[in-house]
Amino acid sequence: MSRERILDAAIERIARDGIDGVRIARIAMDAGVSTALVHYHFATREALLAEALEHSFERAGDTRTADTDDPESLQRLRDMVEQCLPLPGEQEKDWVLWVELWLRAVRHPELRPTAAKLYARMKAWFKTAIEEGEFGVSDAGAIADRTLALIDGLGLRALLGDPEMPLERARAEVWHALAGDLGLRDEAASGYVH
Repeated sequence: MSRERILDAAIERIARDGIDGVRIARIAMDAGVSTALVHYHFATREALLAEALEHSFERAGDTRTADTDDPESLQRLRDMVEQCLPLPGEQEKDWVLWVELWLRAVRHPELRPTAAKLYARMKAWFKTAIEEGEFGVSDAGAIADRTLALIDGLGLRALLGDPEMPLERARAEVWHALAGDLGLRDEAASGYVH
């Protein structure tokens, strides 16, 4: 219970202040626990960041699973793309955590397995949806990897406020590529308007 409160408080603080700007005492105060308890659960900032990301991913995963039960495979994939973009609110906060992970993992190799594990779960989620959609593609895993790469690249530009890549365009570009990979030329040609 207190561990979850600490992780929730850490997510909020890291998203607002960045991992380097976060003070353990502030997280403890936000969570309503002692600083010693935070240190008991998390030996380093990197450990705190890794677990906060996992916790955030689990929270988002509950929403993802609940919100993608649409049996129509195209709509399910559209919903999945939508849930992976940095939309204002919780998704934008999750994106800030991802960016923190990317930056830290470059300098702290011990975080790389966390990033790989989270990417593997995202890939499996997309791969399963593609396979269950029976699109007749030969390599659903490769399509899932390309889709995630596009979401990351275009989503980052949208998160940064790139005027050439607003969220609407990022969404349309990801869908255009995904629809093309799935052999849905008409869908790809018409773009994606949500």
